[in-house]
Amino acid sequence: MAMKIRLARGGSKKRPFYRIVAADSRMPRDGRFIEKLGTYNPLLAKDSEDRVIMDLDRVKYWLGQGAQPTERLARMLEAAGVLAKKERNNPKKAVPGKKAQDRAEEKAQKVADAAEAAAAPAEA
Repeated sequence: MAMKIRLARGGSKKRPFYRIVAADSRMPRDGRFIEKLGTYNPLLAKDSEDRVIMDLDRVKYWLGQGAQPTERLARMLEAAGVLAKKERNNPKKAVPGKKAQDRAEEKAQKVADAAEAAAAPAEA
């Protein structure tokens, strides 16, 4: 049985509240789970101690049993010191969008044309 430690959504529309659960990966997101491991309330301030509440002993137990945390849960566990920090690589993060690249090319072309126009009368 492939186990996951993941978030199960609760709360009303536009007011999310999540349970941190250990569940079979084949079950639906908000469906059947094996054990509730904690809660996550994204509406609270980031420095609030009630934003993420986890039973770290049970989380460590499930990780020892082979459960894989989701990406969001892995980040929370890294912040709690349960998992080692993983190196992430997003090479596209610093690349500007297509329109910004087009504007930069147009600006470079205008600068090149201006430099060429300034050099032409000096030669004559």
